[in-house]
Amino acid sequence: MSYQVLARKWRPHNFTEVVGQEHVVKSLTNALQHDRLHHAYLFTGTRGVGKTTIARILAKAINCENLQDFNPCGVCSVCRDLDEGRFMDLIEVDAASRTKVEDTRDLLDNAQYAPNQGRYKVYLIDEVHMLSGHSFNALLKTLEEPPPHVKFLLATTDPHKIPVTVLSRCLQFNLKRLLPGQIFTQMEFILQQEHIEAEPAALKLLSRAADGSMRDGLSLLDQAIVYGNGKVGTEEVYAMLGTVAQQPVEDILTALADGDAAALLDKINELANLTPDFSDVLQQILQVLHRIALLQQIPTAIDHDFDVDMVAALASKLTPEDVQLYYQIGLVGQRDLDLAPDPRSGFEMVMLRMLTFRPVGATAAPVKPAQPRQPVNKPQAQPASNQPQPVYNTEVITQPAIVAEKNPPETVAQQHDSTWIEMVAAMKISGLTRELAHNCVLENIDDTVCTLILDPGHKQLRSSRTEENLQKALQAYRKAPLKLVITSEKTSIATPAVQLTKAREDRQQAAVDAINSDENVLALKEHLGARVMPGTIEPT
Repeated sequence: MSYQVLARKWRPHNFTEVVGQEHVVKSLTNALQHDRLHHAYLFTGTRGVGKTTIARILAKAINCENLQDFNPCGVCSVCRDLDEGRFMDLIEVDAASRTKVEDTRDLLDNAQYAPNQGRYKVYLIDEVHMLSGHSFNALLKTLEEPPPHVKFLLATTDPHKIPVTVLSRCLQFNLKRLLPGQIFTQMEFILQQEHIEAEPAALKLLSRAADGSMRDGLSLLDQAIVYGNGKVGTEEVYAMLGTVAQQPVEDILTALADGDAAALLDKINELANLTPDFSDVLQQILQVLHRIALLQQIPTAIDHDFDVDMVAALASKLTPEDVQLYYQIGLVGQRDLDLAPDPRSGFEMVMLRMLTFRPVGATAAPVKPAQPRQPVNKPQAQPASNQPQPVYNTEVITQPAIVAEKNPPETVAQQHDSTWIEMVAAMKISGLTRELAHNCVLENIDDTVCTLILDPGHKQLRSSRTEENLQKALQAYRKAPLKLVITSEKTSIATPAVQLTKAREDRQQAAVDAINSDENVLALKEHLGARVMPGTIEPT
């Protein structure tokens, strides 16, 4: 017996087996339940999401002799004949090969006759947008007022090419692209039934490469099984797809977060040895940046994500401003990648551009202060003995000036309500868990319970994961099995996040005041017309 590919062997035969199109399945089963079937259905969506499959299941359901919960039974003569492709009342047409108006007229000439086997004669027209304008005109009248025993099921990947006169006569269902998690689960189920060994990491790569199409995913799975000699291994899938692992993407973003240009170029050099598609690598980076931005704004938005731990780790290292900047630079760089002398140099320039234009205050690597030029007739005014020598900018100096303030304000740890801040620092938590703690106020704590008050403006930080991590950290810190209770209400006590922001603003203002009152700077302004560049003063 000849081998049947997985995409055909595991094609759904009833509504229960359909993956990821619940909104369509629910509408169709409700229509069957209440006997409110429309005479024309249009299924739209990208390739491989189930348009033709759902149309065939619907054709089977409306003719099935023994529906089971409004699902085709699969055992009656109608179901068997339709599954085996010999049901005479299902006329399946490929519009791409029958575009002429004569073909459409011949097709509709038999619509007036009653069905031979089932209750309805079903016309399933695939890729209906390929019909010519005259063919659509020939179809219109029959489509609007078909005989009572005729149903039209149309499928297309491009509904914009269908005349509005046809669209208005159809009940339209837009099928969604499948999520990688849905494709992964289906692949795992199929391999278990086929008794084929597979590594989860390999299936994740195949699920992403499927790009929302179940058929493409199963075709790639077939190829991976053959390539791996009956097994689906991660290394074999990497080699087969010609892509790189997720780890280099994480390493590249980590080097960006650390401001380490040398590590960044080393990682790109390692990638070049694998001869990757640099456009695909940049696309992976953009996808990770997108998930990081979602996690930073809505922590529960990527609970279904494969790499939630990796994304969470990067989200704690990158500021939201960095993420948005990197995403925009990468998006523009992807468009210009074909214009580069070669893909590698174009990719390197995109990464270096991200590193160069990142906000100065967010850089982890120290920024060298600008060295002022020696002006002619430089004033001889000397700074006060107890005041640090500032670095300043004139109009010809473009690098940021970084100064130390004269009198640093009192640190947060020295304030009267510093206990909770000290506890958070001692627990050594990070990421979203630390953000949750910083936006809470300690109301009460003992060996049995810890009560925190969360600022209502940051309630999106609450999730089962962050609360569980914070409770574990508190238990380890107190060495007691205490319970964490968080309430959300307004409080007059400043949270650690507010206190830290206030301290940062005070330090910035002190640095600005130190520059503006410095005798050297005043002399340069008076004698040489120098000016301090706005936004270039930073405290050290």
